[in-house]
Amino acid sequence: MTQEYSYRWGHSALTADFDLNSRTPRLVRLARPDDAEFKTNAEAALPLVDVTLLGQGTGWSGPRFTGTALGQRLAHRAHHAAYGDGWHHLTVQLRDPASGLTVFVEYSSPDAVPVLRTRVRLRNDGDAPLTVRSVSSLLLGALPSPDVLDVHRARNDWLAECRWYAEELRESVPDVGRAFHGHDGRAGPRLAGRGSWPTDGHLAMGALTDRGEGRCWLWQIESAASWLWEAGEADHHTYLSLSGPTADDHQWRHVLDPGAEFTSEYAAIALGDGFDGALAALTAYRRLVRRPHPDHDRLPVVFNDYMNTLMGDPSTEKLLPLIDAAAEAGAEYFCVDAGWYDDEGAGRGEGRGGGWWDSVGAWLPSARRFPGPGGLEAVLDRIRERGMVPGLWLEPEVVGVRSPLAAELPDEAFLRHEGGVRVTEQGRHQLDLTHPDARAHLDRTVDRIVGDWGVGYLKLDYNITTSAPGLLAHTRAWLSWLSAVLDRHPGLVVENCGSGGLRMDGASLAVTQLQSTSDQQDMLRYPPIAAAAPTAVPPEQGAVWAYPQPEFTDEEIAFTLGTALLGRVHLSGHLDRMTSRQLDLVRDALLTYKGIRSDLCRSVPFWPLGLPGWGDAVVALGMRVPFLDTTYVLVWRRAGGDPEVALPVGNLAGREVEVDILHEAAVSPVGPVEWDGAALRVTLPEAPSVLLVRLAP
Repeated sequence: MTQEYSYRWGHSALTADFDLNSRTPRLVRLARPDDAEFKTNAEAALPLVDVTLLGQGTGWSGPRFTGTALGQRLAHRAHHAAYGDGWHHLTVQLRDPASGLTVFVEYSSPDAVPVLRTRVRLRNDGDAPLTVRSVSSLLLGALPSPDVLDVHRARNDWLAECRWYAEELRESVPDVGRAFHGHDGRAGPRLAGRGSWPTDGHLAMGALTDRGEGRCWLWQIESAASWLWEAGEADHHTYLSLSGPTADDHQWRHVLDPGAEFTSEYAAIALGDGFDGALAALTAYRRLVRRPHPDHDRLPVVFNDYMNTLMGDPSTEKLLPLIDAAAEAGAEYFCVDAGWYDDEGAGRGEGRGGGWWDSVGAWLPSARRFPGPGGLEAVLDRIRERGMVPGLWLEPEVVGVRSPLAAELPDEAFLRHEGGVRVTEQGRHQLDLTHPDARAHLDRTVDRIVGDWGVGYLKLDYNITTSAPGLLAHTRAWLSWLSAVLDRHPGLVVENCGSGGLRMDGASLAVTQLQSTSDQQDMLRYPPIAAAAPTAVPPEQGAVWAYPQPEFTDEEIAFTLGTALLGRVHLSGHLDRMTSRQLDLVRDALLTYKGIRSDLCRSVPFWPLGLPGWGDAVVALGMRVPFLDTTYVLVWRRAGGDPEVALPVGNLAGREVEVDILHEAAVSPVGPVEWDGAALRVTLPEAPSVLLVRLAP
């Protein structure tokens, strides 16, 4: 059924239909131009935005974020469309005469990409202060009925990141009998990320898929602080609400003085055929919104001394042979991880009540660990002499309670609880980057390390979490500070880490060059993380550990190296203790990676066996390179399972395909590897085993 709309906006890949003539303006339909029309009900379409102010509630009994009293009052004043730099923009201006609040709903979409990016700007045009308790970044109603939709979420925990799961939406949105009550139910899936680890518990993402027609709506909330999304039913249709922090869920509020403005966090929603199709669109969008940097095209191999190797206990004596071995293996960056500043002897994660854990903050090198002329800088020189770029680990946002800086910096330079009490977590205070003294301290630190010492890579870690007031402002200032650092040092490469993947959010990924995907130390548990990580981060930004060891069998060396070959290789392990034959295995795997990495930065992921389960015996990840008509498939057999696997590759179905084995087990090679016209059929006789192939028509 064709619908009539008062305003249509969009481009060749996306259209948004608005009803701007009704008392409350609504977004009636969001679709791709070739999507089949489906009947919509104007009453199911929600207001463009929902806002709650102190003293004005929701207009609805229950915890649901939609249906706010103020949202129903917002009247259309104007709208303006524009185009520039490959992006389409639309701003709809709304006004609430009762409060004096003016609302600007800002939509944007990149040309030819079916992704809508949204945020909401509030301005107090009244005479009295207004306290904002919540504001949606995107409010979308009139989606298909919960009867036909599945909802997808991704658990994200320390050492167990990116674990997607799905259920029928009706499981969370029961049909309560609207015909009898005249109201929809209050239940629905609802997820909130809390604190400065925004992806601790779940990714700030979700998806709805139509079981009948295969369409998918996939979203992310781009916040380095807290976030909330919920879905539910409105007049036999599904609605979706995405937002940053709220008063009820995060104890957040923002006072708007007359004339002042506040802007919500960004949210983005991608449309596609199935989850893989929507994720391809979201991947293209992520590449467009991030800060340009040469690293996104070069994809250099990084050796990091931490994982299963020095574990926060570096020294000149331990590092020099590792540096030589990493260079011989083919590493291009060498990062000295935690502990380089430690004169007290406690390794990372030890001595929470003593040692270096609660004394960090000055970030000066340890004379005990790096004795003799030059100290740490002599080690950095050795890295450069071996043809690699030196890097250092840093945890810049924290200051230990025993650090002299804890007394030197004013209280206002730290996040504080109500009453002015400093945040203290695990013996550390949390800096507040909105304060000039905190920012100046970090500027001095980075300019010394990068400008004076010549460090070209920083791994920025973050191992505490807090939900203190002011967190949203701090995280925005943090990303602003990072951008300014990269402006001053444009060649610097920054890795974002929050105890692995607990800070794997869209806002951080748009600024930093790499993202740690996990701290997982077990090579058999890493494949489902590595395979699912491209749902959260483009492959050229997703750092995956590969930690071969001299005590490993050749098959185990091949397995751990293979795990990283469709992401960013983060090499570790005691390469300095390996035999020349073992080091050749490492070198060969890195040569394979260097031969395909220029394709990865243009590839889009897919999952031949579906998104992996945490306990799956066989895990698979694919990468399509559309412009080259080339496809890569990586498959792991961890333990058990059927050694014979069929891996459907839909984009090549019905075509003759050449199969090229790029990486496999070193001694016990895989069995037959064949293309049957629709799927890649492989035999992995041993476990653990790994196989990387390239498919080309």
